[in-house]
Amino acid sequence: MQNFPQHKKIILFDGLCNLCAASVQFIIKRDKNDVFRFVSLQSDLGQELLQQLPIYTQKIDSIILYESDIVYYYKSKAVFEIVKSIGGVFYCLLIFKWLPIAVTNTIYDYVAQNRYRWLGKKEHCLVPTKDLQSKFLE
Repeated sequence: MQNFPQHKKIILFDGLCNLCAASVQFIIKRDKNDVFRFVSLQSDLGQELLQQLPIYTQKIDSIILYESDIVYYYKSKAVFEIVKSIGGVFYCLLIFKWLPIAVTNTIYDYVAQNRYRWLGKKEHCLVPTKDLQSKFLE
């Protein structure tokens, strides 16, 4: 397993998904404290990380926030943790965290299941520009 940068949170995302790529760009612009690093789920490193986590991978639809082998979030919990780290005006979105996880995950799953139909799919994973390469681990 690769040595990960200290004190960074790793976002595993669907590198083929236009919604996910736009979300990564959105997070990068607002990551004022340089908290996040990114790994495509389709990459070798992404697959290796998935194998380390006790998650039924068939149920993962696009995002995992990895902090360590024992601290990780997926689906709506990952979104809430990312929003918490971004802060600012987006912090107000955490009001939805008080809804039952079954409700927030149902909404998350609905968006995840329809994201390709609504916003399309790339042929190849997102390739970061030279300016952003340090944000991506593979």
